[in-house]
This record gives sequence, structure tokens and C-alpha cells, in this order.
Amino acid sequence: MTKITKAACIGGGVIGGAWAARFILAGVDVNMFDPHPEAKRIIGEVMANAEKAYAMLTMAPLPKKGTLTFCNSIEEAVQNAEWIQESVPERLALKRGVLTEIDAAASPDALIGSSTSGLMPSDLQAEMKHPERMFVAHPYNPVYLLPLVELVGGKQTSKETIARAGVAVEQIGMKGVVIAKEIEAFVGDRLLEALWREALWLIQDDICDTETLDNVMRYSFGMRWAQMGLFETYRIAGGEAGMRHFLAQFGPCLKWPWTKFTDVVDLDDALVEKIGAQSDAQAGGRSIRELERIRDENLVGIMHALKSGDGGKGWGAGKLLAEFEQRLWANAERPQTDLGQAEPIRILDTKVNAAWVDYNGHMTEHRYLQVFGDTSDGLLRLIGVDLDYVKNGHSYYTVETHIRNLGEARLGDALYSTCQILSHDEKRLHIFSTIYNAASSEPVATAEQMLLHVDSKASKAVPALPEVIAKVEAIAEAHAGLARPEGVGRSVGQKR
Repeated sequence: MTKITKAACIGGGVIGGAWAARFILAGVDVNMFDPHPEAKRIIGEVMANAEKAYAMLTMAPLPKKGTLTFCNSIEEAVQNAEWIQESVPERLALKRGVLTEIDAAASPDALIGSSTSGLMPSDLQAEMKHPERMFVAHPYNPVYLLPLVELVGGKQTSKETIARAGVAVEQIGMKGVVIAKEIEAFVGDRLLEALWREALWLIQDDICDTETLDNVMRYSFGMRWAQMGLFETYRIAGGEAGMRHFLAQFGPCLKWPWTKFTDVVDLDDALVEKIGAQSDAQAGGRSIRELERIRDENLVGIMHALKSGDGGKGWGAGKLLAEFEQRLWANAERPQTDLGQAEPIRILDTKVNAAWVDYNGHMTEHRYLQVFGDTSDGLLRLIGVDLDYVKNGHSYYTVETHIRNLGEARLGDALYSTCQILSHDEKRLHIFSTIYNAASSEPVATAEQMLLHVDSKASKAVPALPEVIAKVEAIAEAHAGLARPEGVGRSVGQKR
């Protein structure tokens, strides 16, 4: 199996529905089985949130959405599925029964993953006829945004299965980490359980309330963990002497009676009500769906920030996003555009999403530059300056841009952009782009740009390759008869 074309999701709750969204937005068809009477509504709401998040997450062209088909049985759902993901409630007998039923009906070479957050895969596969293809694929919520999935094999799981799963999750933009030995709760949930246990004691003992505890995390080490994790963060804390110095300095603290890890808090009715009331107050009346959308916007922003880390190479989840986008661009359908058409080329269709607007609900200033940058990138792909061209050491760099804001773009507005070549030579490309409101066809903004062809390895301007120049000339010849756009050559503040 080199590519997943059909998946099956058995169970469509918070995790199963988000798995379906992850697959569908990566172009994979999904069969869903969930006997819950409101499964279609719940999964539809999860899909809507996922689509909003992806609209903010990347401008790379997503593949054609996969189809979602609701099935009446497990047997029907798993037919011809190459990846089957079980996400039913966390009860061993229930999961074991469902996985055994999946095993009996699935295609012989189908991968079978379980979303369990703590059960041992050896226990889950105990009654399967083909246990070698079953493994734990433990994700984190929201599955459609957070890219990690823990891959854990049981005693009867083959190494080939884990290897295939690791390759397969890359297709849907995830990072598969292989856990070397099976253990209850694996790695992530063991860390979370330790933190959760201590947090419950802090609330129980009235040291702080839930909001204070969350503030301590999100304004400090939570941000460090988001991009470097635990050990690399502590390596830095050791200064120039590194991790060994850190361990020598802070290691003795582990013997101090600071925490209550070996003492379990009694979650009696009083403590449950205390936590529930504090959590209600902390939410400030926001619904779960509102909180999910806020969470998604924040996660998208963090990943975008991390994408620019390490000198633009990307860091952590941001590097993974950049690599996923590269695959999306590489696999995207080439635009079927007549380069000899005597009109500005329509390059980009997009929509103003929640991450693009300011406090007035208008598209913020730097997003115009982003759209114009994506427009020039689209033109470059049309003339053959694609990822392979760039990898071989050549590209066009934008050296000058003049943007005019002519109208307003608001949250939810559909936009499109066009591009016209004004002039060119072997090294330079002079273009004029316009962003339009798709509903009214009125111009919203224009940009005049000069691009310079460079040898990125030598860091100097060089002539573009002949095949690129030939395509530029074809477009330029068609555009030669067009009227010069109003606004070309304007200076800032110039009267109309």
C-alpha cells in the first residue's frame, strides 16, 4: 500500500469524528459506522470546525475532499478500506469485540488501528485471527490539527505493519512516533496523568482554582513545551554546561516531598462539584463549539509561528506543517491555463477567515501581502518555477512591492486574484496583481511587484532557465495588447 484511498472509522465521537475529518481533508474517502442516533449531526459539526481550521492553516491546495458515507454495520463500513480506525468507548471487552468483528470483515491487507488512550494492544488483539495487522494509533484532540499519533504494536503485531502505518500517516499530515515497548497509557498519557494527578491535589487543597492553574501553564512552560518538549527545554536551562549540569543542579529536588504522585486524590462529589463550578466560571458562558473554534484558531497561530522558526526552515509542528504543504503543492493539479490568453490570469481563489481579520472584522493589512505573495507564487508555478526548480537552486525573489488598498474585505468574503505581466527580461519580472471581491467583482486591492531571478546557492541574480523564459514570453506577448492597469507606477500619496 503506497497511498490510502479509503478509510473506515468505527465510532464517531470526539476522536472518531476528528479522525474522519483528518482523512477527508487529505482526500481520503471515509466509511463511518456509529449507532448513536445523532452521529450525523455530531460528525457534521466536527467537519465544519475542521474545514474552518484548515482554511486558516494553509494556503496550499488541499486535494479534492474525500466523501463521507454513513454505513449500517461494521461489516459494511470496512469493505475495501485500507486503514480502519476503531474509536469506540474505552472498555476492553467492547473494544476487543469490535476489533475482532473488524478483523473478520476487513480486506486481508487492511491496517487496523485503535484510538485507545491506555489499553494494551496485546490485550486488544487477543481474539483476532489476523492480529499481526492490529496496532494502537493513539492521537491527540483535535485529531484534525494536532499531528502526533503514537504507534504501538502488541506482541503479535508485525514490524511491517508499524512501518506501513508510519508511512501512511505522513499522507494525512501526521507524525507517527513508534513506541518501542507496549505499556499502559503509552508515553503521552503517562505524562498527562502525572500532571493531572498533581493538578487535582492543588484544586482539592485550595492552593489555586482551575483558571489560575491553566494560566500558570499557558503563560509559561506550555509555550516552551509546544516547540521544544521537555528534555530540550531543560537542556537550555542547564546553560552552557547543558543537560548534565541541569541534572546535577536540580536532580536532588526529586527527593524532596514536593508532589503527591504516589497519593491519589479522592474524587468525591464535593471535589467534582468544586472543579465543575470553577470550570463553568472559567468558560465565561462560551459553548463547547465556541471553545473548540477558539482552540483551533490558537493552534493554527502557534503552528504558523513555528513554521517560520529556525531561520525559515520550520521547527517542531511548524516544520511538519511546512513539509505537509510541500507535499500538497507537489501533488496539486497543475492549473489548466491558456498562457496565450489576452487577459490577466486568474490565479487564486480564497476566503477571508477568522485568523485574517482585525478587531473591526476587516482583513488585516499583512494578509493582503500574503494573498499577493500567494498570487505571485501561483504565477511562478505556471511558468515552471515549482518545488523541483527551487530545490535545484533557482527561484524568483520579490525585491519591490507597492500595495494599494481600494476597498474592504470582511470576514467570510470570497476573494479571487488576477495577475498581468507588465514587462520582463532574462532576470526580471514586472507584474501587476489585483484582488477582487468574488461576489461583486469589485477590486479590493492592487499590487505592483518586481521579481528578480536568482541563483539561491550563489546568492546572486542570474538569467532564468530557457524553458521558464519561454513561458514568460508567451504570457507577456498575450498581455502586450492589454491596457496598462490604472495605478501602475504610482507613488505613495499621489493624487488620482
